[in-house]
Amino acid sequence: MELRDSITSLKGVGDKKAALLEKLNIRTVRDLIYTFPRKYEDRRHVTKIIQAPQEEDVLLEVTVSSVKQPGPYFRKAPLKVFCEDDSGSVEVLFFNAKYLSRYFYRGQELTLYGKISFNNGRRQMAHPEFHKRGDKDDLRGLFPVYPLTEGISQAQMRSLQLQALPYHSLISEWLPERIVDENNLCPPSYAVTNIHFPKEERRALEGRYRLVFEELLILQTGLFYIKNGVKTNSKGVKLKKSVKVDQFLNSLGFKLTPGQERAFREVEKDLEDGQPMNRLVQGDVGSGKTAVSELAMFKTVKCGFQAVMMAPTELLAKQHIKTLKKDFEPFGIRCELLSGGMKQKERAALLSDLEKGDVQILVGTHALIQPDVKFHKLGLVVTDEQHRFGVEQRNLLTEKGEDPNVLVMTATPIPRTLAVILYGDLDISVIDTLPEGRKPVRTFLRYDESRGKIYDFVRDKVKEGRQAFVVAPLIEESDALNVRSAEEIYEELSAKYPDLRVGLVHGAMKQKDKDDIMIRFRDGDIDVLVSTVVIEVGIDVPNASVMVIENSERFGLAQLHQLRGRVGRGSQQSYCILVSSSKSGVAQKRNEIMVSTNDGFVIAEEDLKLRGPGEIFGTRQHGIPELNVADLVRNADILEKVRGIAQDIIDRDPGLSEPEDLELRERIKRLFGENISLNL
Repeated sequence: MELRDSITSLKGVGDKKAALLEKLNIRTVRDLIYTFPRKYEDRRHVTKIIQAPQEEDVLLEVTVSSVKQPGPYFRKAPLKVFCEDDSGSVEVLFFNAKYLSRYFYRGQELTLYGKISFNNGRRQMAHPEFHKRGDKDDLRGLFPVYPLTEGISQAQMRSLQLQALPYHSLISEWLPERIVDENNLCPPSYAVTNIHFPKEERRALEGRYRLVFEELLILQTGLFYIKNGVKTNSKGVKLKKSVKVDQFLNSLGFKLTPGQERAFREVEKDLEDGQPMNRLVQGDVGSGKTAVSELAMFKTVKCGFQAVMMAPTELLAKQHIKTLKKDFEPFGIRCELLSGGMKQKERAALLSDLEKGDVQILVGTHALIQPDVKFHKLGLVVTDEQHRFGVEQRNLLTEKGEDPNVLVMTATPIPRTLAVILYGDLDISVIDTLPEGRKPVRTFLRYDESRGKIYDFVRDKVKEGRQAFVVAPLIEESDALNVRSAEEIYEELSAKYPDLRVGLVHGAMKQKDKDDIMIRFRDGDIDVLVSTVVIEVGIDVPNASVMVIENSERFGLAQLHQLRGRVGRGSQQSYCILVSSSKSGVAQKRNEIMVSTNDGFVIAEEDLKLRGPGEIFGTRQHGIPELNVADLVRNADILEKVRGIAQDIIDRDPGLSEPEDLELRERIKRLFGENISLNL
């Protein structure tokens, strides 16, 4: 008997059921044991029939008063079992279950578990779980509820987990004694048994704490190992301390904010220490991350190396190259754009100059990672809006140099607790101040009945010389959803504003058409731009001062914040108006958070509470493994605790080669799988 035994070694699991279980990633007994319940059904307390709430699962103790079988001419009629206790009666229905008629008889004592509903004044229960009272398979207790796949029922999963109970004794303690004692951890076999079949809630909580603790410790130690490996296994591109950026900084025409200064000091220290830099610079929309990356690129080029910047869209890449050319060409630094739509001859000439070193800074999208893009001496890789790229794409770009420095920028504020996981291989700098002269965007929540006044306000602002965005959740009208579409709003506003220039842009348009519209809006040829979320990460339009978001209840907090970030980029006061069709629930909570703060990090924390990390960032996209039992939001306190322990382990044993760390090393390999190459 071993944990690695095939799942087919359990009774009742043949090839067919094994194939179904494989959909749940269950191939061995160990896989089964580590498939934990997602919740429990509390079946410890008996409810009287008359006190049972509607549409909630309840446990009843009843006596059968009569059984009514479906007649020969009413085959589709249900089997009816009439039951009672000393408070009232309930009609129990079983559809397509004539075979059960022989099971029930008058005077029989049963335990039922299910939902009660009312039909014509009668209490009914359809297809409850049932057992003879006193059976060894009675329904009382805390019952685990497992993730399932079609063809596997809860009863079958519980039966398999019961069969696997003897295997629990094979799970031995693997953590060092000092960690177990200092953190008051129960043994792993006790934890596993009591997370599956707890006799009481306290035991389930003890077991879950142990399993969450060890899973987060494995995750965090693995991430520290990766970061440590990046730093110790490579020499990196070391820049000279004597090369200063003061001349370039003075040419920009503005003073760095305290947040920018701090971020660049951290970046510059990395660039000069000889280890490959892997740093994330995160800051709200408009906080000045690009200026920090420009300083890093300037220093890199002046030290004889090349730099590359990867942007998520061609529009953003074009915006970057325009800024870089303006700022760098006075210093004799050649900046070029590698575009997907370039002619072959033009592309070949550019790539030839790049390989010779005549192009110092290259900007582009995914086109940059093509095999024929070769650098002469790549020293710095900058990626913008990192969450839109997978880890593999970033690595492919990095591999075009000999351990170049890596600078990652994101305008998507990420709570630090989540950032250290999502970007576990990166050091983190935060720009938490806005440039001087920027005014916070004033945000208002309004409802459908105020739409007329809202669009009068938009007209007034346009007449003052400003521009406005109007964002809709859909491109076209939908019969299924009662929301306003971009096309509907465009037609409405075109009629309402005959004297204004109204434009429309959405995701179904060709990229060239989208870019043309955005450029016309940027250049002031369009007054009001109606759009879908295609403009969430888009071109910089400092003159746009009004953002109207229709059906704001249809957007997530992070999206709302990104959309609001499209305005407030100039010196004038800007406004964001949320037009909602809902006054309740999570949507209302999101709207209220938006009105109450402009702080992206506060918004990100609230978004995390409302949605959880899995919905905000696809963990696979980041190369972070799926967690089995831990929750990065609810278990943030445990995560903070294990970070210190994981750091101590890596400081003491960087290669995880000491005897007491070998099992941890194996578990890291098992958790990360193929998501991240650990070189273990």
